[in-house]
Amino acid sequence: MGKDNQTSAMEIDNPKPNTSDQIAPKFSINVLQLLKSAQMQHGLRHGDYTRYRRYCTARLRRLYKSLKFTHGRGKYNRRAITESTVTEVRFLHVVLYTAERAWSHAMEKRQVLDGPNARQRIYLIGRLRKAVKWATLFAQLSAIKGDSRTSLEAEAYASFMKGNLLFEQDQNWDTALLNFKSARAVYEELAKYGDLENQVLCRERVEELEPSIRYCLHKIGESNLQGSELLHIGEMEGPALDLFKAKLEAVMDEARSQQAASMTEFHWLGHRFPISNAKTRVSILKAQELEKDILGSSANSLPPEKRLAIFDKIFTAYLEARSCIRSDLVSAGSSENVKDDLNGLDKAVSAVLGQRTIERNQLLVSIAKSKLPKRRDDKNERTTKPEELVRLYDLLLQNTADLSDLVSSGRDRKPEEVAFAEECELKSLAFRAERCFFLGRSYSLAGKRVEAYALYCRARTLAENALQKFQAVDNADQQVAIKELKVLRDECRSNSCIEHATGIMEELKAPENLSEQISNIHLSGVDTKEKFLLEKLEVYESAVGDSNVRSGARIEAFPPPFQTIPRNPIVLDLAYDHIEFPSLLNRMKKETKGFISRFWR
Repeated sequence: MGKDNQTSAMEIDNPKPNTSDQIAPKFSINVLQLLKSAQMQHGLRHGDYTRYRRYCTARLRRLYKSLKFTHGRGKYNRRAITESTVTEVRFLHVVLYTAERAWSHAMEKRQVLDGPNARQRIYLIGRLRKAVKWATLFAQLSAIKGDSRTSLEAEAYASFMKGNLLFEQDQNWDTALLNFKSARAVYEELAKYGDLENQVLCRERVEELEPSIRYCLHKIGESNLQGSELLHIGEMEGPALDLFKAKLEAVMDEARSQQAASMTEFHWLGHRFPISNAKTRVSILKAQELEKDILGSSANSLPPEKRLAIFDKIFTAYLEARSCIRSDLVSAGSSENVKDDLNGLDKAVSAVLGQRTIERNQLLVSIAKSKLPKRRDDKNERTTKPEELVRLYDLLLQNTADLSDLVSSGRDRKPEEVAFAEECELKSLAFRAERCFFLGRSYSLAGKRVEAYALYCRARTLAENALQKFQAVDNADQQVAIKELKVLRDECRSNSCIEHATGIMEELKAPENLSEQISNIHLSGVDTKEKFLLEKLEVYESAVGDSNVRSGARIEAFPPPFQTIPRNPIVLDLAYDHIEFPSLLNRMKKETKGFISRFWR
């Protein structure tokens, strides 16, 4: 009887078998879709492997409990999962999530700050071996108990885990390449079948495997891949690429360390500062390599978001270098020459950091200008308010002033430093003109014509002064700034004329508008000519108004107006004064007086 119940529980197509010839059930798991969903929902969207590992542990606990497959109470008794054990699909989930837990634990150790040390690396490789062991078991059980698609996905998953292990061990690149290619071939075939979501996931996994394959070919020597191309590959996103990125970063750090050995001086505005600390050299070299991407000829082809991410990396590298320099200053002792060199190097690095900060803020200004209402293509995109540009130009003015003060400090200033300080002053003039222009635009949108006109005139004066000084310098690098100032001058002139004319028209129409407003006044306090949203629900018309104009939304009148309501009538009793009531004196209690009171009568 127990055997019949077990058999009936394993059947899928025939719940009531009558024959002895039983067909073993074939379980189906969309492995890639299941794992991708779990990874994105539980931490890996942000690279949080600790959270994903904890999720796998909790998931395994729930599976063991629901399957009643616990490992004893108190004392641990290991229970192996074999072919005969797998009576339902959740046993395959147990094996799969165990492999995922080991893999995520290894990736968690890989994300340790400054990289894993020798002991942590041994532990990391041990967890990857554990992941390979469970992934291989999952592939074996899926080949017996799963359908053909599940078996193929399990084989690809096991090949991917084996490739990761060999990739981390830096050995057997041929075998690692074979495993990665095997996984890619399976996912390429699976991308041709199934639903659209599964096809997209398979294509994404093929793209994620491609960098690892190219890197293996590079290590074998069968590829002429350059270092810059490897960096371009490392910019791709995906959990499958995290191990590749960590490996690539380690290789690039090693290459930078070798290259930094020949870097002994830092050149800045005619000064040469010696660099003795190896970490400082590596950080500066990393920042200079990143600067080539945003200052080179291919910088304009990069999207703004990409350039902002590169600026963040440059800031991190220069801040690390400055931290190392200041640590060396603390430990420099009483050597004046060493302290002077370190102070000069700190000043130079801070100045370069200030330059990059100004360039980044200028990029933010260009992004904000592209989203102004008149220059915007997508109507659903968020528009830029003039106040935001005013704040950005405030930041630029502050950055320019700080950089000018930093360069001007100290004695024995070289001609390069004097020229650089003058260039900062010119930039400050241009930024002031731009700030004044957008401040005038914000007043114009608020309906303050006099203030807007005055600010536009002031911005035009500043732009003309800055333009004269830029043209006097006659530098080829300033042609872009001169062109922008000419455009700004023309816009200031046109906007001031528009504000002047608009102000005159509003002043002429003021009496008419005033009489119209007075005629629209009602005792209820509500303007009935312009209806509210709740009064015109049958008409598709916005009640919010223009987003660039500061006006309240007309959804419903608040506070609501007073309304007349019925109430109980007031009764006036007019007959009360004409009614004669009977006397009640005979019923009143007579007052008794004493003997003494009679004399006072």
